[in-house]
This record gives sequence, structure tokens and C-alpha cells, in this order.
Amino acid sequence: MAEFLLSLLQIIIVNLVLSGDNAVVIALACRNLRPELQKKAVFWGGFGAIGLRVILTFIAIWLLQIPFVQVIGGLLLIWIAVKLLKGEEEESHIGGGTNMLEALKTIIFADLIMSLDNVIAVAGAANGNMLLVIIGLSVSIPLIIWGSQLLMLLMNRFPVIVLLGAALLGYTAGEMIVGDKVVGAFLEGVLPALHTILPVALALVVIAVGTYLKRKHEKPEEDRGAQDHAEIL
Repeated sequence: MAEFLLSLLQIIIVNLVLSGDNAVVIALACRNLRPELQKKAVFWGGFGAIGLRVILTFIAIWLLQIPFVQVIGGLLLIWIAVKLLKGEEEESHIGGGTNMLEALKTIIFADLIMSLDNVIAVAGAANGNMLLVIIGLSVSIPLIIWGSQLLMLLMNRFPVIVLLGAALLGYTAGEMIVGDKVVGAFLEGVLPALHTILPVALALVVIAVGTYLKRKHEKPEEDRGAQDHAEIL
């Protein structure tokens, strides 16, 4: 039971950390609707997004049973975690729907495009448990939809939340890699302790690499800002 609850908490945290942008899309898609329709669009759009993401996660769980696919998924998750720490954000050009149907289509389509990282992370954390997927997504996605503004405020105010979230993704990636049937059996034969060491090591690697790239990315911007300031003076 304790293991189930820990995995459920892992799924919820992963979703919260990775889904901040989805709420922005929902707000943009609904901004042109009449006030009385906005809440309905948010609710039904979120409901559709939940259903779609559950289906995609089930497909991902099925795919992860194929040898070496978990390794690929784990490596992709490491890239996602580093990107999260580096602070890269994709520009979203989302138009606001003028009627509820247009807004719903925008919300669901945008969620489909933006949910690859969530789906891979949740599938890895669930470790094949369908019940965990359903409960985890059912709890976390409404929190994202209705509590996203608070979540983004907390992330901006307490950057350690993003750091811990990225570390959790690195740990999940390690679990996915050692959980692969072929690679896991090989590692078991070489060094059984790797099943415990690798997830922790990847969590630390994600923090180190992501933090380094973030500082490297921020330095040119600081230099440009100082140069602009000097030119003004």
C-alpha cells in the first residue's frame, strides 16, 4: 500500500511540474468567450484532455513493454528534465475561440501536442499499473486546470520546486531504464546494486547538467543587458 501511495504521489508531482504551460493554453483558448461560457469550456476542455491523456498513457505503457523502448523513454525523459531546468519554453501561438466548440478543440488539440513529456513520465512512474494512471491523472489534471496560477506563482517564487521536479524526472528515467526487460537483466548480471544506484545517479546528473546549462544560457543575456546599460550611459 505504501509503495502504491508513493507511486501515486510521484505521478501527481510529475504532472504538476510538467503541466504549467497547459493552463496558459486553456486561458488563452477561452479568453474570447462570454464569461458564462468560460467555466464550461474550462471544465469540458479539461475533461476531454484527461480522457485523451489517459488513452495516450495506456498506449505508452503498452509500448514500454517492448524491449529497449523503456531505455529510449528513459533517455527522452532525461532530456525533458534537463530542458525543464534549463528554462526553455516553447512559444505558443494559441488563438482564442469565439465559440465554445472552437475553444474546446483548441484546448484538447494543444494538450495533445504538449503532453508527450507528461505521458512518458506518468507511464514510467506507473510501472504498468493502470489504476495508478487513472487515479494519478484524475487527481493531478484538475489541480493543474484550477490551481495552475498558484502553481506557477510558487514555482517562480520557490525555484527549488522545479529543481526537485527535474530530479524526480531523472530518478523516474533511471527506474525506466533498469526496468527494461533486456537492459535490466543485463545490469542485474553485471552489478545488482545498479538497480538502486542508477536512478539516484541520474537524478543528480539532471540537476548538475540542467543547472550548468541554465547558467550558461543566462550569462549571454546578462552580458547583453550590461552592454545595453553601458551604451545608454
